[in-house]
Amino acid sequence: MSNDGDDGKDLQAIAGNAISEVMKYYVGNDEVLKKILASILASGHVLLQDFPGTGKTFLAKLLSSILGLSYRRIQFTPDLLPSDIIGTKVWQPLKGEFSVVKGPIFANLILADEINRAPPKTQAALLEAMEERQVTIEGETMPLQLPFIVIATQNPIEFEGTYPLPEAQLDRFMIRTSLGYPANELDVLRRRISWKKEDPSGEAQKIMDGDMLLRLRDFIESNITVSDEVLNYIASFSGCRADSRVLAGPSPRGVISLLRISRAYAFVSGRNYVTPDDVKTVSTEVLSHRIALKAEYMLEEVTPEAVLREYVTKIKVPK
Repeated sequence: MSNDGDDGKDLQAIAGNAISEVMKYYVGNDEVLKKILASILASGHVLLQDFPGTGKTFLAKLLSSILGLSYRRIQFTPDLLPSDIIGTKVWQPLKGEFSVVKGPIFANLILADEINRAPPKTQAALLEAMEERQVTIEGETMPLQLPFIVIATQNPIEFEGTYPLPEAQLDRFMIRTSLGYPANELDVLRRRISWKKEDPSGEAQKIMDGDMLLRLRDFIESNITVSDEVLNYIASFSGCRADSRVLAGPSPRGVISLLRISRAYAFVSGRNYVTPDDVKTVSTEVLSHRIALKAEYMLEEVTPEAVLREYVTKIKVPK
């Protein structure tokens, strides 16, 4: 690494310790956890699309404790207003002026629970915050505290009373992934008995804090190298825009996101360079929700994931 190699190994060890600490409490796929942590290290937001009861909220709380981040949960409902998220200005009669009352978005890690239950106007309150790390309250722009991460959840099987996320909102999420059901249900039950409580996230060891997380991000930007061959490989994924089945392909932001998370994934994997396998491993989670198919192919049950998998197999992999 361009900086001291021992320092890089120490920082990678911290990231590895964070994953290990999560796995002490969360029974799930450690590969998915690596991708979620890589997204956080790449300054990306995470959309968890999964069935109820799979531990999405618990995982968000657990990550906030282990990463040492301030945490706020926002329950999205049909009557939620944008001001309920970002805040508003309130008249103070004694002072004779308006003062800002900050909303729950002023935290390091935001859990946007069931984000698709709020109408588009309320969903749009997150757009500026997720992209520019700032909010505007009645004309006054205020920066958000860094690091700022949104972990949103939605139920993929329940559509009544929901509002599909618009493309602009989906494009703000670096990855869309699923936790899935645990492979070992017995382990879940045994851990529940040992916890003696429903939510042990407060007992998890704090591995880092916000400043350390920002340091890890800076290290990745400065030290994880990407060869020209791998850069060309990443850029090749934009070719699916020309597919006859695709109405809109990955945006330039999506391709840049693929680069950023590939570097972070290489870092948490203990390397200082990106391999084509790093790119392939995260490509579906990064790009599938950025592909919109033409209606006739959706009716034929063609999925963006299937289209993307085709491109993964046919794009020439650099040696």
